[in-house]
Amino acid sequence: MGIDKPDVRFVIHYDIPKSLEGYYQETGRAGRDGEEGICVVFYSKNDLKKLEKFMEGKPVAEQDIGRQLLQETEAYAESSVCRRKMLLHYFGEEYAKCNCGMCDNCLHPKTKIEGKDYLLTILKAVKELKENFRQEYVIDFVKGRATDDQKDHKHDELDDFGAGEDEDPKIWNPVVRQALLAGYLKKDVDNYGLLKLTAAGKRFMKSPESFMIVMDTEFKDEESDEEPMSGTAVLDPTLFSMLKSLRKKVAHKLDIPPYVIFQDVSLEQMAMMYPVNEHELQNIQGVGAGKAKRYGREFYELIKSYCEENNIERPEELRVRTVAKKSMQKVKIIQSIDRQLPLDDIASAEGLDFDDLLYKVEEIVYSGTKLNIDYFLEDVYDEDQIDDVYDYFMSSETDDIEAAMEDLDGEYSEELIRLVRIKFLSEMAN
Repeated sequence: MGIDKPDVRFVIHYDIPKSLEGYYQETGRAGRDGEEGICVVFYSKNDLKKLEKFMEGKPVAEQDIGRQLLQETEAYAESSVCRRKMLLHYFGEEYAKCNCGMCDNCLHPKTKIEGKDYLLTILKAVKELKENFRQEYVIDFVKGRATDDQKDHKHDELDDFGAGEDEDPKIWNPVVRQALLAGYLKKDVDNYGLLKLTAAGKRFMKSPESFMIVMDTEFKDEESDEEPMSGTAVLDPTLFSMLKSLRKKVAHKLDIPPYVIFQDVSLEQMAMMYPVNEHELQNIQGVGAGKAKRYGREFYELIKSYCEENNIERPEELRVRTVAKKSMQKVKIIQSIDRQLPLDDIASAEGLDFDDLLYKVEEIVYSGTKLNIDYFLEDVYDEDQIDDVYDYFMSSETDDIEAAMEDLDGEYSEELIRLVRIKFLSEMAN
């Protein structure tokens, strides 16, 4: 960024930066004249995967440092705490205020939850591991993931191994990050980022006190063919709760997991846009014509009644989306699967790696299009493996891949789990 002007008003990162050092330097170009400067960064987990691929072939030590920098960038992007506080802490400074009043997290704060017990679990784990391991290793230890490293060190035999296995697996990264910000832990940056207890952390272990935390923001990558919703739309928490209750009731009646009907993101948009008929429901993210017809009536009738009873003024324009007009690439993928072409051949023909193809196929299925990939699954994988993973999704409360890999004890590859999830959603949801 060779920009040396004082009146730069916007700095927009289209891709996530490789490091917080780079991000800090580049955003520092904004507002040097003392006037307002706005910094926006677009974030996708796919960006991180691409950056990691660029490191392949480099010396191991260089790859290790590069991954550490990417992990810090990922933590910054996904964190729900004050961004000014995070940046200053990263560079060894402290920001005393809890709310800067400027960043997205401070302007739109998330609800805090009590994290005393979570913090205590992490601190005990760091101590039991003799302060000799990095964040991801400590979290694997707490979650009870018996990785090869854990087994090699015989840490899977320690008393506190799996102390947090019954908790939401997504809780632990925010706990560690906020423990670092609060000064209960520190990273030994000169020694590969090993987690160390501070004096405050040791005092906390002896005399625990309240420790309020916020969960990280969850990002879901979408290649959207739709226009964004109006910036004025606000989620109606009462309606959202009613929709979740209805989803649970319908799921129980049909004996299927709730997420199969509509995902949370779809219910959230319903609670923002108030669709009151089948056509409008199809304009909601993740709701195709099939889902709207199969499950929609009870949901849009509930929304209609709620609007009438509470004199809700619906948005004048529901977000416009042409459901049938998928991108040409997605149309080609659908046609190729209908012709039962091998998925790796489809990926090659479309100039995608296999992982990117799976993302495209997942987007297609989540939007309500039914795809039959049995021909590929049965050709590549054992029938018992497919059945085991399918049965897992049938009984699971979530379709989260990370949770599935943990619950299945790492027995199956991520690729197989994703493919079976596509099969499951196609058969059960669409």
